[in-house]
Amino acid sequence: MKRILITRPMPARVAEAARAHFDVEMRDDNTPLKPGQMRGALALYDGILPTLGDMFSADVFTEAEGSRCRILANFGVGYNHIDADAARSVGIAVTNTPGAVTDATADIAMTLILMSARRAGEGERLVRAGKWPGWNPTQMLGLHVTGKTVGIIGMGRIGQAIARRCHFGFGMEVVYYNRSDKQMEFEARQLPRIEDVAAEADIVVIALPGGAETKHIINAEVLAAMKPTGHLVNIARGDVVDEAALIAALKDGRIAGAGLDVYEREPEVPDALKAMENVTLLPHLGTAALDVREAMGLMAVDNLRAFFDGETPPNQVN
Repeated sequence: MKRILITRPMPARVAEAARAHFDVEMRDDNTPLKPGQMRGALALYDGILPTLGDMFSADVFTEAEGSRCRILANFGVGYNHIDADAARSVGIAVTNTPGAVTDATADIAMTLILMSARRAGEGERLVRAGKWPGWNPTQMLGLHVTGKTVGIIGMGRIGQAIARRCHFGFGMEVVYYNRSDKQMEFEARQLPRIEDVAAEADIVVIALPGGAETKHIINAEVLAAMKPTGHLVNIARGDVVDEAALIAALKDGRIAGAGLDVYEREPEVPDALKAMENVTLLPHLGTAALDVREAMGLMAVDNLRAFFDGETPPNQVN
């Protein structure tokens, strides 16, 4: 029976499914693996089920040629914490869990759109602090979302799910930036540059994959193109946004607000963001629903099972 390391505690259903097929060791620690632990795991296990924060950089693979580990079955759709090219160079497959996360992540995007536009976080803090004086006609006036324009940066599965919710649920006009053309079942205009989307949209939502190609792609120039009444929402990866540039834009009032589920140096969140009332901060809740996390884990286990059965894993990325 193949020996598998699961790097974080998993829902019981996932652990049970893994143990039905493999000799499983599951850490009871929710902290990411350290580089030495990762190198040791490559030597000790046939496969590893890692997740966000387990930084399998190129350095980790430098002496992994011929190692016991043959597959990293990532728990999550984003795998920018794994150098997939370096893994492939030493004969290690990498898989992910797309599909399972799409709707849950799109739902969190809608949560952040509404919370940021309608100042929900600020209002909740006001009530909890006992400082709410009662209703009045000009109290906490925010942005009415229905009928506005949403700009989606990255029109993959998640971007399309967000656009669908905005269009059909809130009657929003959809503009988007994507490297390739997309066929949509509703009207959505593709624009040639991210700055063009930023300039036209009332709410800009980032749904790009992480990685070197997209790091800081939302920079000072993109933020400067946004409307002063605009809101930025990020449910992708933290380093897609230049956090320092975002803080500056918010401080200077060049954009109206932001809703963030991810951060550049997660779990570190800059004090400047925490101090701003017009910023909604969530603790990476994108897929935080039991049935979704179960589906992700079962998909990762299925990738492992297929690989060791001599099949091509259904979600191999390298």
